[in-house]
Amino acid sequence: MELTGLSLTEVLTVLGGFAAAVTVLYLLKLRRRQVEVPFVHLWQQVLAEKQSTRLFSALKRILSWLLALAAVAGLAGAMGDPRHEGASADGRTTVVLVDTSASMQATDVSPDRLGRAREEVTRLVEGLAGDDRMLIASMDATTVPLGPLTGEARVLTDALDRLAPTDVAADLGRGLRFAHDVLRGEPRPRVILVSDGALPDPGSAGARLREAGVEVDWIPIGVGGPNVAITAFSVRRYPLDVSRSEVLTELWNPGEDEASIELSLLGDGEVIDVQRLRIGAGERLRRFFTDVSGADQTLEARVRIEGDVPDAQPADDRAYARLPERRRARVQAVTAGNLYLSAALLLDEYLDVVEVTPADYPAEGRFDVTIFDGWVPATPPDTPVIYLDPRPPEGTTGPFVITGALERPFFDRLERDHPILAFTALGDVNVAESLAVELHEGDRAIASDGRGPLIVVGSRNDHRMVAILFDVRRSDLPLRVAWPLLLLNSIDYFTMQDARYLSSVETGEPWHLAVPTGTEEATLVAPDGSEHPVPVVDGRAVASGLRAGFYHLRTGDTEEVFAANLGPSDEAILTPAEVLEIGGAPAEAPERGTPGVRTEIWMLMVLAVLALLLVEWFTYHRRLTV
Repeated sequence: MELTGLSLTEVLTVLGGFAAAVTVLYLLKLRRRQVEVPFVHLWQQVLAEKQSTRLFSALKRILSWLLALAAVAGLAGAMGDPRHEGASADGRTTVVLVDTSASMQATDVSPDRLGRAREEVTRLVEGLAGDDRMLIASMDATTVPLGPLTGEARVLTDALDRLAPTDVAADLGRGLRFAHDVLRGEPRPRVILVSDGALPDPGSAGARLREAGVEVDWIPIGVGGPNVAITAFSVRRYPLDVSRSEVLTELWNPGEDEASIELSLLGDGEVIDVQRLRIGAGERLRRFFTDVSGADQTLEARVRIEGDVPDAQPADDRAYARLPERRRARVQAVTAGNLYLSAALLLDEYLDVVEVTPADYPAEGRFDVTIFDGWVPATPPDTPVIYLDPRPPEGTTGPFVITGALERPFFDRLERDHPILAFTALGDVNVAESLAVELHEGDRAIASDGRGPLIVVGSRNDHRMVAILFDVRRSDLPLRVAWPLLLLNSIDYFTMQDARYLSSVETGEPWHLAVPTGTEEATLVAPDGSEHPVPVVDGRAVASGLRAGFYHLRTGDTEEVFAANLGPSDEAILTPAEVLEIGGAPAEAPERGTPGVRTEIWMLMVLAVLALLLVEWFTYHRRLTV
């Protein structure tokens, strides 16, 4: 115990002075109380009191004197502001980085890892010395301070209440850079990481902290446990039957024991399929759900470990996906007669096709896509266009400058990840002749012969364009499944809101979401129901989210649903790290202060004095003291 107010000498001086004054007052002759009595009989009682023993009278005076001295001693001690050992130590500045990434939702410790982290930080707050200051920040993909840099325990406790888990991986480098900025120029700087240690290499951020003389400590959280995670979940509609879908799910067992699991698939909130599987230790297992029907908007996958061993990580037991929108498109096909083209367009029930000859072009009405088969108008239409063998009439200019012809070209180079070429096999297609053209700026050949392009994507008249630079009737392409797929993929390339449709986005990453033309404001509704305004830039709403689930994007009277999942990371690994190296040296356990070192003992002493005064008042009226 130590005094942080008056020194011991000053406390004893105050105590001695006031004790002497109280003693002098009690040595003065006692003046008896005046008692007025209306009856003679009561005079006898007063005379009897005068005959009371001297010993009892002396005891009453001594008891009263001792109570007064105790009150004086309590007040003198309170002026010294006594504290536990360490309260007057030189203050230090601490930044506490609490890992709130997905792995901190694990339940291998009670109540969970984040709850245990909150308890550890509470002990740090309780052990703060008088001049210590602390800042608590949550660390996931970003680092966010939860309160100011302060020494007030109440403010720090309120900051702890704002800790919340997220479904993203932690960025240790960003957290250390934040701590370095906060601690620059502060006395006795220290960083305390509260984490399971499953953190990426912080790079140069750790070395900069060490060089700045900042102490880096670590409080490990977690013991490990069984977990089976959903690491990939995607869906696509069958190109020739958009009412049915195919779903890919990837499972990962990072543990050391084989697990029996139940994998469920839900469509629009209802269970539509269940599979029971066994997955080995360390195994990644892929499973397909084929011919999935009964879902129109959303899909969800859930995994559960069977048996008595619970899954210790709930964050990766679910995954979400949004089915591609099935919208009907109006297609204008300008052709002199091409049965292969007409037959391919009939395969998609969601296409409204209007065929016209070049002489009757344009047809009445508004169209989403226009197909020109072997003919090119003088002016490009105000729609996306598919050109088949784009030869302009004499005296006109077409979408390309034609420089000649390619005899018997082959598909030697293919951009296989482009959505137009999805699910197609073109390597052995035979073509009699193709146009040799000069590409415009921004054009891209997604299929080509070594001598020139065969399929080109780009834009004309501010609209997307796809050009197949040969007459399909002078090839064997119409005899292959690739032909209708190529044509329907091209239409989807125009009509889908995003050419590279993703059934889900990753948490923690920036999202660029398509909105209707002319939209200036948008609102993002998170899975927990909270709403946030998001900016619209170049026709896209720019947003981000930290929790997996279904989000809603509201724009005026419209609302779109999309899914977000925990991205590929090591958050499924629950075995905590044994050593955490920062800046080339291991982080050690922090030096903890004494709990209660900041307790206001003087307040307790003042309360004790008030209690003594209450006792003195009670005993005085009971004639026990004078």
